[in-house]
Amino acid sequence: MTPAALADLVRATALDVLADRRLDVEALPADVGVERPRNPEHGDYATNVALRTAKKAGVPPRDLATWLAEAIAARPGIAAAEVAGPGFINLRLAADAQGALVGEVLVAGETYGTGDEFAARNVNLEFVSANPTGPLHLGHTRWAAVGDALGRVLAARGAKVTREYYFNDAGGQIDRFVESLVAAAKGEPTPENGYGGAYVGEIAAQVVAAEPGALDLPDSERDEVFRRVGVNLMFDEIKRALHAFGTDFDVWFHERTLHDSGAVAAAVNRLKD
Repeated sequence: MTPAALADLVRATALDVLADRRLDVEALPADVGVERPRNPEHGDYATNVALRTAKKAGVPPRDLATWLAEAIAARPGIAAAEVAGPGFINLRLAADAQGALVGEVLVAGETYGTGDEFAARNVNLEFVSANPTGPLHLGHTRWAAVGDALGRVLAARGAKVTREYYFNDAGGQIDRFVESLVAAAKGEPTPENGYGGAYVGEIAAQVVAAEPGALDLPDSERDEVFRRVGVNLMFDEIKRALHAFGTDFDVWFHERTLHDSGAVAAAVNRLKD
């Protein structure tokens, strides 16, 4: 039994209880929900439907919870329903109800949970989008997992999902990253507010290997070489890490293209006008 099916069962039972006791069925919320209790000892699921309904129905919450618990406990798939606190109902599923859900998943295989209610929707899902000034860390993998899972769920329900990574490759953080690469290539200390770490030295060495004369160029030309090559190397590392994690993207959008195309300046001028 899925949470959605259990919520439907609770609502249907509540409608019957209210009708049998000649109470206002309109008092019942349309969105009856169930959730996992924080303490597993309290049951598999819990619902606050009695607390949300009692006042409008004109009865004490705990009385309504008691009536509902007795009726829900008699329904197929329910092992126990117990009243807790001021009117919560803790629910325990029967073993066969949980086993039946596993059976449904095994029979349906990869088609389990699929549908078409989002078939007419296009969804642009932008996630992770970490600054390209260092390797991904554990916090980024959380958003990779959440974003990728959300995209799969939306796609399974029929949506056309575009997964986008937005590279913040313009602005002050990139300037500081380039300054840090140049300093590392020269064997100098990390600039104030720059980026340290072994990865900076490794990327700087790769830039010099790819462009042997880079350090001999005028400062502006040198910095542009380290920007172009170094930032792209960082991009490649981020892409490799995400792919290894099992997360791939359809679109890799670069913020710098907005500046190079004049779009940012045009937008600012439009706001000024």
